[in-house]
Amino acid sequence: MPSPCVRCCYSLCALRGALWRRLRRLFLWLMLFYVSIPVIIKLCPSIQAKLVFLNFVRVPYFIDLRRPLDQGLNHTHNFYLEPETGARVGVWHTVPSLMWREAQNKDGLWFESSLRSAKSVILYLHGNAGTRGGDHRVQLYKVLSSLGFHVIAFDYRGWGDSDGSPSELGMTSDALFVYDWIKVRLNKTPLYIWGHSLGTGVATNLVRRLCDRGSPPDSLILESPFTNIREEAKSHPFSMVYRFLPGFDWFFLDAISANHIYFASDDNVNHISCPVLILHAEDDTVVPFHLGKKLYNMASRSKSLSGHKVQFVPFDSSLSYKHKFIYRSPELPHILRYVSQNVPPRMSLCVRCPPCASDALPGLTSC
Repeated sequence: MPSPCVRCCYSLCALRGALWRRLRRLFLWLMLFYVSIPVIIKLCPSIQAKLVFLNFVRVPYFIDLRRPLDQGLNHTHNFYLEPETGARVGVWHTVPSLMWREAQNKDGLWFESSLRSAKSVILYLHGNAGTRGGDHRVQLYKVLSSLGFHVIAFDYRGWGDSDGSPSELGMTSDALFVYDWIKVRLNKTPLYIWGHSLGTGVATNLVRRLCDRGSPPDSLILESPFTNIREEAKSHPFSMVYRFLPGFDWFFLDAISANHIYFASDDNVNHISCPVLILHAEDDTVVPFHLGKKLYNMASRSKSLSGHKVQFVPFDSSLSYKHKFIYRSPELPHILRYVSQNVPPRMSLCVRCPPCASDALPGLTSC
């Protein structure tokens, strides 16, 4: 009969063998899962389109977009437009905060007529995921409203309470329709286009169309932009575990192109002729800082933008603005003040960057 010591060794070896078999089985399952993801996406490229748009991620949940007051916007009107027959998109119109008392209990006609006396208007194009009621978006509306801007924000088709399914062409068409709706109601009022993240791709598409028809906007503001969707997808945190996989482009990036999703801002800047302002945080992990800087460099060399202001404002990583908190910058009012003023073109600006020394603008330094 084996001694207790021998029995203990047998038990330990058996336990070790069982543990090894389980680890090996787990490893094989993980490898199978790892390999199956790109195969599934290649076979079903529509999955990749959903990952680009993320319109099914409705954050925050359980909010009534018909009631912007619930989000702290007591001077905002909700209404709907129809870019196409039978397909409506949800829109918010926020008037300047100084008008909040006057805006109480007013109907849509009052808000619409207020555009005729507006001093400046911003059409806001949001990024993927969420709705026009997302918290960081609402906070930006409040900041812009406090600066005297009328803010028009809407959900593209397939987002929020808007009808339809998302596509790059559809998003751009919706933006053009809303822009034209605003434009015909203005009385020579400056109209700016502000895009954030994926919305910067929509914004450059829109502005290219406007410039092609000879009616550029007064200015284009790009917050956390990228060059094109392929480069952004390759740099996105989601792609980290597959980035160095042989055939990454074929499996993942070609699946995006198969859905006719390009958002080629790097090409669009060669067809845009209006002032451009780019805002980007150095600690942005969703759209890496280097993509925004690369787009700025391309815009700076664009022949169509010669003679127009092309500005780049980086926000130091110590500020922790990341991907969607630039609205917190106390310098934002100074920056936006110079959008419509005569600042020398090709100027690069830096917010609170320690190495910078010269004071090019109040609250800003050039670097």
